[in-house]
Amino acid sequence: MDISRRGFVKATAVALASAAAAGTMSSLVGCADGGQKGASSGEGQKFTSVCRFCGCGCGVICEVKDNKLVSVTGDPDNQSNKGLNCVKGYYLAKILYGDDRLTVPLIRDDKSTKGTDEGLREATWDEALELVAGKLKDTWKKDKSRLAFWGSGQQPITEGYATAKFWKAGLLSNNIDPNARLCMASAVVGFMNVFQTDEPAGSYSDLDEADVFVTWGANMAEAHPMLYSRLTARKISGTNVKHYDLTTLKTRTSASADKVMVFKPNTDLAIANCIANYLVQNKKYDAAFVNDHLQFKQGTENIGNATDDGYDASDIGKSVDKVEPITFEEYAARLEPYTFEHTAQLSGVAIEDLKELAEVFADPNKKVMSLWTMGVNQHNRGTWMNHNIYNVHLLSGKIAQPGNGPFSLTGQPTACGTAREVGTFSHRLPADLLVANAQHRRYTEVIWNLPEGYLDEIQKPGFHTVKIFREMSKGNMDFLWSAHNNWAVSMPNLTRFLGKGDKTGVMDTFVVVNEVYPTLSTKYADVVFPVAMWVEREGQFGNAERRTAVFEKAVDPPGEAKWDLWVIMEVARRVLDGEKIDGQDAFDRLFGAIYDKNAADFKGDSRETNRTIWEEYRIFSNPSLNDKAKAINDDADGKFEAKLKMENKQLAPYDEYLAHHGLTWPVREVNGTWMPTKWRFSTGKQEDGFDEIGVAQYGKEGLAGGVSFYKSAKMKPSVVFRPYEPPAEEPDKEYPFVFCTGRLLEHWHTGSMTRRVPELDRALPEALLNMSPEDCAKMDIKDGDMVKVKSRFGEFDIKVSTAGRTEPPAGTVFAPFFAEETLINLAVQDTYCPLSKEPDYKKTCVSITKI
Repeated sequence: MDISRRGFVKATAVALASAAAAGTMSSLVGCADGGQKGASSGEGQKFTSVCRFCGCGCGVICEVKDNKLVSVTGDPDNQSNKGLNCVKGYYLAKILYGDDRLTVPLIRDDKSTKGTDEGLREATWDEALELVAGKLKDTWKKDKSRLAFWGSGQQPITEGYATAKFWKAGLLSNNIDPNARLCMASAVVGFMNVFQTDEPAGSYSDLDEADVFVTWGANMAEAHPMLYSRLTARKISGTNVKHYDLTTLKTRTSASADKVMVFKPNTDLAIANCIANYLVQNKKYDAAFVNDHLQFKQGTENIGNATDDGYDASDIGKSVDKVEPITFEEYAARLEPYTFEHTAQLSGVAIEDLKELAEVFADPNKKVMSLWTMGVNQHNRGTWMNHNIYNVHLLSGKIAQPGNGPFSLTGQPTACGTAREVGTFSHRLPADLLVANAQHRRYTEVIWNLPEGYLDEIQKPGFHTVKIFREMSKGNMDFLWSAHNNWAVSMPNLTRFLGKGDKTGVMDTFVVVNEVYPTLSTKYADVVFPVAMWVEREGQFGNAERRTAVFEKAVDPPGEAKWDLWVIMEVARRVLDGEKIDGQDAFDRLFGAIYDKNAADFKGDSRETNRTIWEEYRIFSNPSLNDKAKAINDDADGKFEAKLKMENKQLAPYDEYLAHHGLTWPVREVNGTWMPTKWRFSTGKQEDGFDEIGVAQYGKEGLAGGVSFYKSAKMKPSVVFRPYEPPAEEPDKEYPFVFCTGRLLEHWHTGSMTRRVPELDRALPEALLNMSPEDCAKMDIKDGDMVKVKSRFGEFDIKVSTAGRTEPPAGTVFAPFFAEETLINLAVQDTYCPLSKEPDYKKTCVSITKI
């Protein structure tokens, strides 16, 4: 196929429109090599699966012939996408078959070759496993603060659960964190602060019900295309459905919005407070909802910015998450400065536009759905902005109802299911439990069959992602194991630990990488484990609407590539050899149920192993097993047991997820049927109404039953006042531009998979710097010119385009981060939100010089 990028994008837009009308795209494209038929042909063996990309969680059907994946089509029985695929989904089959797949273990004998393609040699599995286990055990015994695991929102649920258990219970280390710290941490902390539980109240069904959509820093058209197609379908089919796009630069999502409100960086905080102020001052909030369901708080202000290494340990850093109760009247007084006039002056958004949006939230007859992604989360006040969006929805009572709700969109296929639900964050245990909570640790000990007090050693959170790499840059990290990520491209401020040509801590750290293709990260690795990819083993993803779905094993991995879980267990077996827990072999006590260390491989196939792990994980949320909590000695009055029963977010037996092509949790059993939840906190009877595949829907009568914020303190979510504060840095004479980075449609994250697909690579072959024509004219820069982009952190060279996919206003520039050869994160700040520790990728101040 010989097609230009512009032609490809145009064709994609037409195809997406066709898909929205037809409901499926299975007949539009086959992923096999030329001449082979797609899954709709009825030939070949078919497997139920979930897309490997983004947080939409689209269901797909994989067709296999002769142990080769030949086509991938939308799964009409998966309720997240209902048969639609985006352009990346069409080409899923091809991501397995790049010419440079890693098929044998690799070992580096000479550290001086790090950062290059040289120096890695082929090795046997035994040699590689022994080397890694030896280095890990040696570091563990000497100083466990100098070891870390960096996982991913792409690591399947059971693999993430087993990894977290190995690190936290086996090694007694909390130095484990996922790359979701870079994208979802602000949303996580926001959820926990407001609702004391993680993840959204609504579901994708809200997209089919809303009267108004408000996108806050969300380019859904490129980053969540299938959800965007549902949004646009609702606009087309509904009556007077509106879309307001709040953004710092125009995107493909802006193109379909009824009103685009371009604001100055960080003033989204002020805009949300302005809307809240309008509701309160004009008594247009939902008074009954506010009085019955909400409590009000304020947090620490003027908290500075987490740019320096010592920030977290400083007096300010230690106090950033403190809040104190205030009255509604005190909250109203704090909002008073955020008038339309002041907010317009601050943000650059017209007064009439602010008023129009405020009236939308004030209208009790309009159902409003707010959606946000990295523009909110990757923000030096990311947690605060999450709070402020919730504040507006809580004040207006627009939550936990069809079409009404704030909805945080995830960026990875299982950022919810793995990174957040099973405890791979440095401060978490499975199922919303926290390492700092003694009762949570004790409950975890009961489930993991550990002695009382065994987990007390991990009662303090470990290193978060940015901390891990900052410590590595200083030579304070002896062992780093990463899986399902490409940190040498995706981390901010790469200059800090990759250096400016000099040797940094990464040279001295023993680096292990689980990978399927050579990446920039494998160039810095001491050992590379070749692992199975996607449907080369079975696994589970949990998407943005709380839908857990299983992808079946469809084909065998190539060469000597192995299942990640096998690799992790083989290392764990070697590291824990000789260790005891209450006189019992430590490995057998922790993992004996899934792994027979005297056998050649896992007990049974991947289905059996996954099912066994899943059933243990379910205990964390299964109320029928709360009798175990009676063993908790520090809970003599039984209140913790009752709290756990109330808090549980039940999970169904493993096979239910296969039968129903995914279920949204909480899932509960009613009359022998496992039924998912579409709207959390609603007290409606969800057994009313079933669709054709037996997935429970809420009946209209049930939805009128009100809400119950069953996990929140005193059963009430918190409205937390968060003021406007400026960005971590603002443009000046030396660095006059604001640089923003993000994703574009054809490539996902660092491009390590999508750039192996010829059609996608040809469609978007290079990363370009989008600049405004006005700025280019002032600097005598033309399309195609090379420029140097420099910040206080680093620099990179890139080609300019004024006709790119984004339209930055004067003073703002944009480039995607998928291209290894254009390493834009060398210059991106690693300043992070003080509460969530999530970096701000969206507003690094830079200079631009024509080369």
